[in-house]
Amino acid sequence: MKKKIEFNLNGENITVEVEPYWSLLYLLRNILKLKGTKEGCGYGECGACTVVVDGLAVNSCLYPVMELEGKKVITIEGVSKNGKLHPIQKAFIEEGAIQCGFCTPGMVMSAYALYEEKREYDEEDIKEAIEGNLCRCTGYVKIIDAIKAVKGGKYEF
Repeated sequence: MKKKIEFNLNGENITVEVEPYWSLLYLLRNILKLKGTKEGCGYGECGACTVVVDGLAVNSCLYPVMELEGKKVITIEGVSKNGKLHPIQKAFIEEGAIQCGFCTPGMVMSAYALYEEKREYDEEDIKEAIEGNLCRCTGYVKIIDAIKAVKGGKYEF
């Protein structure tokens, strides 16, 4: 039996009917048609489905929709503002951190959560922030460099 929940999605308050057993990923991709969040492994190991809930990076494939009530959710679609890319997005593009692109939304969301939590961070903080995101292309050097470049002020809104 469907239940009605209310939460803030990418800056907009919404009400949606959900089945209690749905994951946040299922709601985003199949009901709300936000396809930017990717489904990788489906059991919280790869981080491709990472979104930010109340400031924390979470695996949306494991996040129960019934826990969304009253919370603030940011997806990759909500990171840019007024048509302008977020500094994290700009850095990923310009520093060559995109690679095949499948893991990119999850990586960006993990980096975004770190950036929003603390503007001062070091390489260990970056590694910790993205440790739940797997990349099978070429590795993490350019991704870490991109996140460092944002901290250095090279990219801004």
